Amino acid sequence: MSIQKPRTLSGFLELLPEKQALFDAMVERLRSVYARYGFSSLDTPLLEASEVLLAKGGGETEKQIYRFTKGDTDLALRFDLTVPLAKYVALHQNELVFPFRRCQIGKVYRGERAQRGRFREFYQADIDVIGDGKLDILNDAEMPAIIYHAFTELGLDRFVIRVNNRKLLNGFYAMIGQEEKAGAIMRLADKAEKIGLETVGLALREDLGLAPAAAEEILSFMSIRGENGQVLARLGEYRGRDETFDQGLEELEAVCRHLAAFGVPESHFQVDLSIARGLDYYTGTVYETRLLDYPEIGSPCSGGRYDNLAEYYTEKQLPGVGISIGLTRLFYVLQEQGMLNPAYLAAPAEVLVLPMTQDLAPAVALATGLRQAGVRTQLYFEGKKFKQKMAYADRLHVPFAAILGEDEIAQGKVALKNMETGEQVLVTPDQAAAAVEAALAPRRGARPIRER
Repeated sequence: MSIQKPRTLSGFLELLPEKQALFDAMVERLRSVYARYGFSSLDTPLLEASEVLLAKGGGETEKQIYRFTKGDTDLALRFDLTVPLAKYVALHQNELVFPFRRCQIGKVYRGERAQRGRFREFYQADIDVIGDGKLDILNDAEMPAIIYHAFTELGLDRFVIRVNNRKLLNGFYAMIGQEEKAGAIMRLADKAEKIGLETVGLALREDLGLAPAAAEEILSFMSIRGENGQVLARLGEYRGRDETFDQGLEELEAVCRHLAAFGVPESHFQVDLSIARGLDYYTGTVYETRLLDYPEIGSPCSGGRYDNLAEYYTEKQLPGVGISIGLTRLFYVLQEQGMLNPAYLAAPAEVLVLPMTQDLAPAVALATGLRQAGVRTQLYFEGKKFKQKMAYADRLHVPFAAILGEDEIAQGKVALKNMETGEQVLVTPDQAAAAVEAALAPRRGARPIRER
């Protein structure tokens, strides 16, 4: 029999156990934050009928989707969590309670070219609020609060949530006579941070054929900066010239007005007139998040308001607002930057019980007692030498080893060794559990990410 060389496909991420524990900790903390805001957990199938996923049809989606047939069935792997949500809401609209608040963390698949930090299989962590016909603007205002609390819960602090409104943009381009070119202009504006305003201006004039005065007015609008109140005041100077602009400005003002009440400090929130997001999808508020020390990451969390989530599946009007965190890419970059927290308890157990006698019953009883006391405990069964057992404990990075030999059993005690300091004490099983709990309490609250 020939041996097949093991390999992982390009664009698919596999983690060693300690890193997987840190990734899982990020997922758990995000779930906790989402639950705190009253979102229902949802899980949709990885596989869907191709005609359901491709109801919108065409474009890059169809090129990137993993699609295959099984018998007579045309199947596809989900490429995001939003389209399956749309199908789900349309299918169950008479059973759901609206506004429907859903969170979902799961894998999605895109057959694009794999490159550094971009994957073909990756996790997204999404939340959406779906309304029945209408959805209050306060839902838009709550989203930055969830982003803020999610990122701080992970251990990040140096980030800013940037917000804009598509109605405001569409209204502005209409008022200066550029309504037909609004989409192309916004695509350029969205690249301003990467290519610079000068290059954007050149493209406006040469590629889109705008007059120098029109290009200058657009650049001037995009360049409005300052504290949020100052930016809104500047935007107020355009009020009354276009109805769509006025509506967008009113929505943007409402979002900003409620930030403090939702617990978002002004230092972490910025009105930015250059962001537009998906041009054929979002219709109102849009969000992007930037890590201040790592702008090259792009936006690890983005989203916005859309008028009709399930228009390809039902005639019922279902507006919504949501955000998505690209969890795999965020984790990969944080790992590269050395920002995963070494103080986080990533070992599979807090105590490794090492029996030194052939009779394993006392060791089993000790491990059971520790587990009942809430201590994560692994029992080593293999008949290895003491040095090999300790080497195993070292490689697992367990905080404590509980050594149980004939002398300890005779005294009804256990030798508890701190694997980091090397300190060893002889204690009762109850004392061992209490000592481990006390020593590890600070680390149990550690966040999976640390900022330098």
